[in-house]
Order: sequence, then structure tokens, then C-alpha cells
Amino acid sequence: MTRKQVLIATALIALVAVVLLVIPDEPKATYHTNKGQVFGTYYAIQYESVDDLHDSIRAMFDAFDGSMSMFNPQSTLSRINAGLDSVADEYFVQMCRTAEEVNSLSGGAFDITVAPLVNLWGFGLKNREHVQAEQVESLLPHIGQGKLSLVPQEGSDKFVLRKADEAVQIDAGAIAKGQSCDIIAALLQRNGSENYLVDIGGEVVARGHNPQEQPWRIGITRPIDDATGTVSEVQTVLQTTDIALATSGNYRNFYYDGEQKRSHTIDPRTGYPVQHSLLSATVRSSSCMRADALATACMVLGETDALSMIEKDTLSACYLIVADNAASTDSTVMRVVRSSRW
Repeated sequence: MTRKQVLIATALIALVAVVLLVIPDEPKATYHTNKGQVFGTYYAIQYESVDDLHDSIRAMFDAFDGSMSMFNPQSTLSRINAGLDSVADEYFVQMCRTAEEVNSLSGGAFDITVAPLVNLWGFGLKNREHVQAEQVESLLPHIGQGKLSLVPQEGSDKFVLRKADEAVQIDAGAIAKGQSCDIIAALLQRNGSENYLVDIGGEVVARGHNPQEQPWRIGITRPIDDATGTVSEVQTVLQTTDIALATSGNYRNFYYDGEQKRSHTIDPRTGYPVQHSLLSATVRSSSCMRADALATACMVLGETDALSMIEKDTLSACYLIVADNAASTDSTVMRVVRSSRW
């Protein structure tokens, strides 16, 4: 090699070294944990990402509240209930379609038009009162998923919600929390996260692995009567991934009317709070929104009919906790019943 070639090679090596020093290392993904309060409950989200996405997550919560909240008077749901609007946004359309599917699967046990009954029994927007049979009977004609239909809006890609009965009111409380988990999971994936756990009030979507590169650990709560929400015991822990999971139960949201225990789970077919030995239902399904609705349907149906429904649905599985004495709702003696695909 000539002296000139040696000088050129040396210069090139020096130039490459300078470039490598100037170009910064690619930022590495790390695990982030975002926690807080939303929709009257908690959220705890762990995810692997280059960036902390908490601001984007909070913005998504706000957008979802603007669609599905019963307590935000300007939300799509509130405006439709009040007769001020009929145009359904994307979240509302997704909710209605899943609600219609689960209503059919459950034989009407899950029904988002249950709102007037939820309010009557003191679990919604109205104060609690002693309920008379005549009041229940007067509301039943206004209950029924079949009274709702989504119609394409002329000249746009949106839908309009039509009510066959203007007295129909919608309560999405038994499906929206699961839907919000799906929405946050989709946000994380759009931002490149492949490993995450989204937990909103006990509804969960998990994918990939945890920071220890192990499957995620998800606890199922033991259903102990506790209206204060301060007592919590774990019934079992799942080590799993790529899952959408929701739990419904009557062990926290209830009150006593004299000596009669009134649970927040209302059977839309009868108009009354359910009374049976099923204490909680955890459902795994194709989406957390679907799992949330199915878990509520299970709580309405009771052990036998809930198992029958889930066994017929190839997309789902359930884990039921039942009071051991079929004639009792004593939550101190329990047994577990699983569907065949659990």
C-alpha cells in the first residue's frame, strides 16, 4: 500500500470514529407504570415503551368520557338519553354492537336499556328509595335491547341511534370499563408497545411479558361482602398473557332494604335485583368489552345458566365463585366452578 493510500485509509477511519461519536445511541424501551383515578375507579398500567405515554393515556380517557359517561352531561350517551342528539360516535357504535351480541347470547340477561331500573333501585343517578312493585311494572315496557337500532346517517360515515320508544334510557356501566381497557391497549400497540398490562378497576388486558420476562400475574379477588371497598383477598392468581379478562360481582355494590339485601345487578327481564348463590363471575373473551358484558350476564343468569351460555360461546371461558349452600348468599363458604375452556 502506498503512503497516499495509507493516509486516505487513516483519514476514513478517523471520520467514521467521529461520526460514531456524534450520532447518539438509539433510545431503549423501558417499562413504565402509570396510575391514577378514572371513571370512579383506579387504573394501573404497565408497559414497555421508549416514551412515557401517560399524557396520551389521560387524553384518551377524556375522549372516552366524552362519549360513554352517564355523569358527563355533554357526553354522547348523556345527550342521547336526554333526547338532545342521536348521532353515535365510534365508541358508542362499538359499545352498542357488542351489547346487542351479548344480549342475544344471554337471552336478554344483559341489556343496556336497564338504566331506568338501575336508577329506580338506587344504583344510578337517583337517590335510593323503597321500591314498590307497581314502579317496577311501569318501567318494564321501556326496557329491551330490541328497542334500539343503529342507522347509517345519510351523507356521512356515521350512525344515528333510533329508539322505538323515546322513554328508553341507556346505561353502559356494565360494558364501558372493559371497552376502555381495549382502547388503552390499542393506544399502547399503536405506539409500538408489545408488552403491557392494562388494569382499570379490575378489568384487564395483558399482552407479552412483564419486566422479568415472565407471564403477567393477574389476581382474581375473593368475593367478600364489603360495601366499603376496603377489604380485599385474592382467591387465585393467574400467570398468563395475551388475555382480556373482566370480573363482575355483588359483594361490594349492595345495600339492605330492611332485612332484604339488594345487589346492584338488576335482571332486565324481571326488573328486580338478582338473588342467587353466584357471588362473582370472571370471564375471558376476545375483547375486554365483551368479557365485561358477559361477566354481568353471568351474574344475572346465575351459576347453571351462566355456564350454559359460556360453554356455547367458543370465544369465551369463565371462572365462577359460588356460595357453597345454593340457598344462601353467605360468602364465607365458597366453591369454584370453571367452564371447560378455562
